[in-house]
Formats: sequence, structure tokens, C-alpha cells
Amino acid sequence: MSKARIIGADMVKFAKPGKNDPYEDMAAKAISGALMDAGIGIDEVQQAFASYVYGESTSGQAAIYKVGMTGIPVVNVNNNCSSGSTALFLARQAVESGSAECVLAFGFEEMKPGALQSVWNDRTSPLDLFQDKLDELTPQTKGFPLTLRIFGEAGNEYLRRYGANPDIFAKVAVKTRSHAVNNPYSIFDTKLTVDEVLNSPVVYPEHLTRLCACPPSCGAAAVIVCTENFARKKGIGNAVEIVSQTMATDTISTFQDPINLVGADMTKRAAKQLYEQAGIGPEEVHVVELHDCFTPNEILTYEGLGLCQEGEAEKFINDEDNTYGGKFVINPSGGLMSKGHPLGATGLAQCTELVWQLRGQADKRQVEGANIALQHNLGLGGAVVVTMYKAS
Repeated sequence: MSKARIIGADMVKFAKPGKNDPYEDMAAKAISGALMDAGIGIDEVQQAFASYVYGESTSGQAAIYKVGMTGIPVVNVNNNCSSGSTALFLARQAVESGSAECVLAFGFEEMKPGALQSVWNDRTSPLDLFQDKLDELTPQTKGFPLTLRIFGEAGNEYLRRYGANPDIFAKVAVKTRSHAVNNPYSIFDTKLTVDEVLNSPVVYPEHLTRLCACPPSCGAAAVIVCTENFARKKGIGNAVEIVSQTMATDTISTFQDPINLVGADMTKRAAKQLYEQAGIGPEEVHVVELHDCFTPNEILTYEGLGLCQEGEAEKFINDEDNTYGGKFVINPSGGLMSKGHPLGATGLAQCTELVWQLRGQADKRQVEGANIALQHNLGLGGAVVVTMYKAS
């Protein structure tokens, strides 16, 4: 079975709600850019997978029709915040299975200001189990938005369990913003200090502040996935190989630990399977794009992906092993925290950044010698997708 290759990738600059183009225009721009990057036309794409969370059914068709109406299968994908990497997962499967030679995965989102909210309040929410567990653990925080409760309580539990200094959350935010200043696609491009983060308004007691949370965002990203033979026929020499990719969903363990409520156990299981499939361990990875919707989740993911040992994230952060000059460069794009988090586009924007890194096209944020890249994309409810890439 031939490994899938990525031959084209592009994204639009993310924007705050109200300052964005319509979703179909953002998506069409990203699709056109990915096609141009690959040097192919829309008529050469045989299938497409469109990811988004907030939107009407068949919005994927509305977006791709702006580029071309070629009659190909278009599948719309919603897996919460992991929707983009789920679309990529399906595109890779289509290529590796032999059902298609060239496939498009694209994602987009138009979001509203403020905390995430359910649209379908007249029926059972897939996050009711999470809400019920939090009501049991922290009944005093029932008035807070669910995402703040989930990630805030996971952070609090980590501090309690390992005796870590709460300033690690702020240090991660500062690190991430220092990367974002070199990314023209990032919403935020000014540096932060630890004091600024710590003194910003508290959004969940006691340690989660506003500058430890990603902003609601709008945007789009797209990638072209193909067989090795297709890339060879087109004379494409800078294709990026998808070495391995795994997806995991919840087990009962999710609801037995506040840290697992944010996907820590899913991440560990997916990462273990990924490394076994790839025959490459985390110590060989150079650059990482991981799901940092809140800084506590970035810290938990360090350990879930095996970038450091359990309970050692504080030392990992203080030793600056998460940035340039350390063991790994994590979120050189600025991550969700600074680049933005338009749900359906996020996983494909992470992929785009890593493609640019492995090609040596990341300009001022380029990770020197980057040859192996790792991606982590999480959706509550739940699913996590972990992907390893290798430069050609």
C-alpha cells in the first residue's frame, strides 16, 4: 500500500468574527491556493472532503462549486474541533485504499464572538456526559461555559496532582505568542509577558485567564493528497509523506479523570499506535503543531504525545524544550492560541504549517533541519487525530 503524499497546501489569514469573508469565499481561496501550489487543476481532483462545524448541510459543495463543478463525490465532515484532521484522515484513506489517486481535503468556519455554544438546544447534547461529570466534580462552577469548565478543571487537576506552579500556563502563552509574531497568517502578532497573561481577567477559577484561551476565529485551509504515482507523473518533487496517522475516540476512562475529559487518554492511545505504525518515536520529531485551545491542554498534550514524561511538563517548559533551541519547536505557527481556531479549518491549517516547515518554506519561523513533523488535533465528544509527516 502506497503512502499518501501531500502535494499542495494553502490557507487564508484567520480573522476575528465579523472581519471575515463569507465561508464559501474563504474556502474557495484556500482550495485555489492549494491547487496552484500542487500545480494541478480542479478537474484532476477525484474526491473531496469538506470539514466545518457551524453551518448548513452541503456547505462543502457550496464552497467547492466556487472553484469548479466537476461532479465528484463531496463528503461533509463534522467531528467538532478535530473536523479538519478528520477530513484529512478520510482523504488519506481514500488514497491509500486505491479508491482515488488525487483527493482534496478542505475546512472552513464562520464563528460568532464569545464562548462556544450549542446550536441544537432542543435535543440531547453529545457533551451531556461531560457536563454531568463536571457537575459532580465542581458543582460550584455550573454557571461557566462548558469548554472553560472542562479545560480549566483539567488544568487545576494537573496543578494539584503534580504540585506545578500555575505560571506554567502563562509561560506557554508567552512562548506561543513569540512564535506568532513571525507568522503573517496569525490573528495576534504582538509579544506578551508572563505578568500580562497572569493579570488578564480570570475566565475560570483560579488560574485560567483570558490570555490562556484561544479566540473564536473565522478562516479556511486546504490540502491536496495523492498517491506516490500521481506525484511522480506530475513531476512533483517536494511532496510531503504522511508516514502514519491514527484516530482515537473516548473510552470509559475519559469520565474517570478530569484530565482525561480533555482527551489526555485518547491522545496517549493514538500516539502510542502512531509511533508503533511509523517505527519512529517522539525523540526523532523536530516540529510539532498541537491542539492548544487552552494553554492547560498544550501542557497535558506534551505528556500525552510523549514529548516529556508524565508530571514533567513544568521542567520541560522551564528548560525551554518547547521552542527554538530546545528539544522540539511546538506550534511555530502560533498555534490556536495566537493564529486562531476556526474549528473546521484548524486541523488543515496545522497540516499546512507542517508542510511548509518540511519544505523549508516557513520563512522567519522555519525550524532548522526539520525532517519529521507531528500533528495533534482534538475534538471533544470526542475524537483525536495524530499524524506524522516526513519530508521527501
